[in-house]
Amino acid sequence: MGFISELFGYVLNALYNLFTNYGIAIIIFSVLLRIILIPITIKQQKTMKKSNKMQEEMKQIQFKYKNNPEKLNQETMDLYKREKFNPFSGCLSAILQLVIILAVFWLVSQPLTYMKKVQNSEIYNEYKTKIEESSNTKSSYKEIAIINAVESDYKQIEEQLKQENIENREELEHKKAKLEELRLNMEFLGIDLSKVPTQSLQDFRVYIIPVLYVITSFISIRMTTKIQTSKKENEEKSEEMQSMEQMNKSMSYMMPIMSISIAVIAPLGLALYWLVSNILMILERIIINKIMSSKEEKENV
Repeated sequence: MGFISELFGYVLNALYNLFTNYGIAIIIFSVLLRIILIPITIKQQKTMKKSNKMQEEMKQIQFKYKNNPEKLNQETMDLYKREKFNPFSGCLSAILQLVIILAVFWLVSQPLTYMKKVQNSEIYNEYKTKIEESSNTKSSYKEIAIINAVESDYKQIEEQLKQENIENREELEHKKAKLEELRLNMEFLGIDLSKVPTQSLQDFRVYIIPVLYVITSFISIRMTTKIQTSKKENEEKSEEMQSMEQMNKSMSYMMPIMSISIAVIAPLGLALYWLVSNILMILERIIINKIMSSKEEKENV
C-alpha cells in the first residue's frame, strides 16, 4: 500500500509544484485518477446492464430446472460463460476502490513522507522531535502538525525580516530557506485542508467539504441502484444471481459509508479528493449510460 502512496505522491507533488496550491493539486490529481479508472467504470456499468438483459433467459432456466438444483446451477454457469458475465466483477471493483482509499489516506495524512519526501532531512527530524515532545499538540497526524508549526514559524520570521535594523538577518534568512522545504500551501477557498473535522468542531468551514461529499455519495449510490433491477425483478431471479447482486449492492453501500467515517477523522484534503472523485464519477455514469443506451437503441432498430 505504501508503494501506491509513493507513486501517488510523485504525481501530487509535481502538480503542487506546478500550481503551488494543495487544493488545486488534489483536484487535478482526482481528475487524472478518474480518467485512468474510466475503463473499470465502463466495465462495471456493462456488467449491470448485462445482468438485466440475462434475466429473461435466467427465468426460463429457473422454470425448466426448478426441480433439479444441480442442473439449474450448471445451466446458470453455462449462461455466464456464454455471455462472458462475471457476477463478482463489482466486488473486484470495490476492492480496487478500497486500495485507492487507503493509499490516498496515507498520502494526505503524511504529505511530507509520500509527497515532499523529506522525512530524513535535518529540519524534518528537528520539527518531528519538537512535535513529539510538545504537550499542546492536538493533531493526531504528526506531519500535519509539523506543517502547521513550520508555517507559524515561517510567518514569524517574515515579520522579523520586515524590521530594518535587525542583527541576525542572515541567520533568519537561512532558517527561512530551510523551512521552505517543509512548507505546503493548504489554504483552498478560505478552507484549511490540513484541519481535521473532529478536531476543529468550532470552525463551521470544516463541515463544508464533508457535507458535500455525503450528498454526492448518496446521489452516486442512488444512480447505481437505479441501473440495477427493481425488487419485483429480483424476486424472479435465481438464488445464485440474487445473492451475487446483493453482495455487489452491499459493497456499493459499504464503500461510501466507510469513506464518510474516515473523512471526518482525516485531514480535509482527503474529503476534497473524495468529493471531486464523486462528482466526476456521477458525470461519468450519466455519460456512459447515455452512450450505452443509445448504442442499444441502434442495435434494436
